[in-house]
Amino acid sequence: MTKAIRIHETGGPEVLTWEDVESGEPGPGEVRLRQTAVGLNFIDVYQRTGLYPIGTLPAAIGMEAAGIIEATGEGVSGFHTSDRVAYAMALGAYAEERVIATDRLVKLPDGVDDHQAAAMMLQGMTAFYLLRRTYPVKAGETILVYAAAGGVGLILCQWAKHLGANVIGCVGSHEKAELARAYGCDHTILYRDEDIAARVREITNGNGVPVSYDSIGKATFESSIDSLAPFGMLVSFGNASGPVEPFNPGILAAKGSLYFTRPTLATHTATRESLDECANKLFAIVSSGQVKINVGQTYPLAETAQAHRDLEARKTLGSTVLVP
Repeated sequence: MTKAIRIHETGGPEVLTWEDVESGEPGPGEVRLRQTAVGLNFIDVYQRTGLYPIGTLPAAIGMEAAGIIEATGEGVSGFHTSDRVAYAMALGAYAEERVIATDRLVKLPDGVDDHQAAAMMLQGMTAFYLLRRTYPVKAGETILVYAAAGGVGLILCQWAKHLGANVIGCVGSHEKAELARAYGCDHTILYRDEDIAARVREITNGNGVPVSYDSIGKATFESSIDSLAPFGMLVSFGNASGPVEPFNPGILAAKGSLYFTRPTLATHTATRESLDECANKLFAIVSSGQVKINVGQTYPLAETAQAHRDLEARKTLGSTVLVP
């Protein structure tokens, strides 16, 4: 037996229950993992509330963690007991132990500790595909990043600065603005107090930005659109305020022949080759010191409900790690 956080129904943080579960034995192509650190992400909230259906309940939620392989199933190659590994985009992370297929796992380099790994796999690989695949940022460009003091935001801002970009970060408080600037933001916008699009136009001398990386969704769709230069791209990669409502594509024409895309990390890591590229690029830039992983807070895994409350209330800074 092991312990896990599961949901028996969708709803608020109160549906997260800490209970005994069977960890099971690994089957063909699987390993049993003793987890040492679990990442917290907004996708977990979407699963808990039912915005992203996860199938039959009860079920453990959570999508990323780091740990140590304790047993291997038949036919496993490339992974061995005692290997330190991490993963993202594999439902069921909120557990002390779990069985998982090796096609989701990557080995951790010595220079990355378990808490860093749990904090950066999903968020860091997201930053990679946003900056290098979805819209390849070039030196000298000015970009807009929402939730710049969050887990993805802090990685995104640092990586963009490394690429030579000028970064405008939207944040919710002066404390978060200070943190975002320390991690690469050239300009910060307090979205509660300022007109985002007007400030972006002011900063860019009326030109707008070529790309807006928007993880907020419904509440910031119009601000993102109005911040873009002609031929600009709105990259909607999250729904912290709810999903973007249906819109007339004609608005993209009227606002300057704009592009709109809704990418996911699942697509960008669907093959072993793609997963390895994302993970290796992330490990390399973190190991180089160009990108630092900010673990702003940790919670015992048993207290995941409180972590969800704090995340949704915008009380967290940087990444959050749940400790089994």
